[in-house]
Amino acid sequence: MKALISEDIHLPVSSSSQPDGTLWTLRKKLFLGLTTRQYLQQLRRNPVNWLLLVIFAVGLPLLLQRYIYGLGSVTHASNDYPWGLFLGFGLFGMVPLSASGFLLGTTVTLFGREDFHPIERLALLNGLLGYFFAVVYLEVDLGMPWRLAYPMFVSLGPAAVLFLVAWHVATYLSVQIAEVLPALFEWLGRPAWKQYIKRIGLGLTIAGIILSTLHQGALGALFNYAPTKLHPLWLSIEFQWIHFLCSAVFGGLAMVIVSSTLINRFMHWRCGKAFRENLERMTLGMAKGASYAMITYLVIKLVAVAHDNEWELLLTGWGFYYLMEIGLGVVLPMMLFARGVRNESVRPVRIAAFIAVVGVVWNRLNTAIFCFNYQLYQDVPYWKEIWLTVTLYALYFIVYRFIVYRLPIVFDWQESSMDK
Repeated sequence: MKALISEDIHLPVSSSSQPDGTLWTLRKKLFLGLTTRQYLQQLRRNPVNWLLLVIFAVGLPLLLQRYIYGLGSVTHASNDYPWGLFLGFGLFGMVPLSASGFLLGTTVTLFGREDFHPIERLALLNGLLGYFFAVVYLEVDLGMPWRLAYPMFVSLGPAAVLFLVAWHVATYLSVQIAEVLPALFEWLGRPAWKQYIKRIGLGLTIAGIILSTLHQGALGALFNYAPTKLHPLWLSIEFQWIHFLCSAVFGGLAMVIVSSTLINRFMHWRCGKAFRENLERMTLGMAKGASYAMITYLVIKLVAVAHDNEWELLLTGWGFYYLMEIGLGVVLPMMLFARGVRNESVRPVRIAAFIAVVGVVWNRLNTAIFCFNYQLYQDVPYWKEIWLTVTLYALYFIVYRFIVYRLPIVFDWQESSMDK
């Protein structure tokens, strides 16, 4: 694609009009201004697409097997371990990493930090797709997606935490769709439609704050249903909700740093001037916020251990594993964040962000799977479950890349005079 851009001044497509003044057709926009032949050649030349093809060649038949023969045909799920990778990674892991939507939306819209505006839409897209695919993972785990509305509208359970989470996620997903719509309207050449979203922008942001903070904490409260199954170091009845909320704050910011770094590295041709020129400054700003959230998380973790008087558990094998998670997943990236901000160096910040993302997922997998039923036996995920998890994430990657290539997420859309 870089070679084609250097040869053709109208590429990449970033405006409603072609160089001759005529409007781009929808097909041309979908093909990034390339001919059908050029577009197919680009698909074949990209080695990532061949890797995705291999993943789907195995994963799609496994997905079909799951719906024909049931969850037990592709997982080791049982009454002892009802939650596997589909929920441990897909739901509990992806939701905190998708907190970037309400964090950057609040920063720009509510606090007026327009200096973070070039990265706001990327954060909103992270949030939207992260939550959407968390629902996809949930539906693969539960099965029967056509009955999704039944527990939410027909057989209600308002006293259940999961009922609260379901409604919050569904409502917040609607809010995030509305927040990303302006980019779609610009791409479709309908800037007037964007004004309707602008009028309710502040309300959407406030709704996002309320809904996201509530269900991030409620996800942690789910584990209070099984206080004797989860290892005490990973469960604190009084503080579980705030553990999940604080980790979502630095996890969401770290995920924006990771995604923006990868996009700037591998999709540099698609990045706009404002995004490129301000990326390092915005990265350092998000690192400062993430480090504050991390120190808060560590203090609350310490308070939880003291409150439950679990000091002796730290001297056990599980205690060593717990300290390793905290040390590698939180303390190490926090120190790298602090060093990067102090020295105004983005390299340690980006390394810290990658570590922090892994650390958040590691914590969720520990809480949902590895440290669950610690007194019985350790569940080892079935290879089919692992492959299906990777397949669904590959689908997430394809959708994410498709949108970033086309919609004005990391670049500014230039409107034609006919659209104004």
